Amino acid sequence: MGISDVIAGFIQEALDEANGVLELQRSDLAQRFGCVPSQINYVMSTRFSPEHGYIVESRRGGGGYIRITRVRMDRQELLMHIIGSIGDELDSHSARALLTNLVQSEALERTAAQTALWATSDTALRSVPKEHRDALRADILKQILIHLV
Repeated sequence: MGISDVIAGFIQEALDEANGVLELQRSDLAQRFGCVPSQINYVMSTRFSPEHGYIVESRRGGGGYIRITRVRMDRQELLMHIIGSIGDELDSHSARALLTNLVQSEALERTAAQTALWATSDTALRSVPKEHRDALRADILKQILIHLV
């Protein structure tokens, strides 16, 4: 288990204990886990983003803090938010992460997510030039999710 997993696990437990709203000091976390503050920023941006169901507010400086709020969205709101966040291009790693998060949040059945992942894989898109795959992958995934809303 990597340091990012340990930090994310700690924050998850603290969020559970704090009923979904938590305020932390970036420097305190970095000191606690023996890492640089940028590692905390990395965990915040990859594990606690709106796509994962969180709002993160941050203030830098001496009295700086990170406030994490777990947001509960219904299935339709979450799917619409994900559709809006995909953008014009989506790499295969990001597609996998989005689909995994949708399954974990119970907005998408595992079999539907697996089918979407296969449909947007580089193998499925092999006849498309590599420079166009991410744009097509984004379009396909958006269409799948739109039809699930």
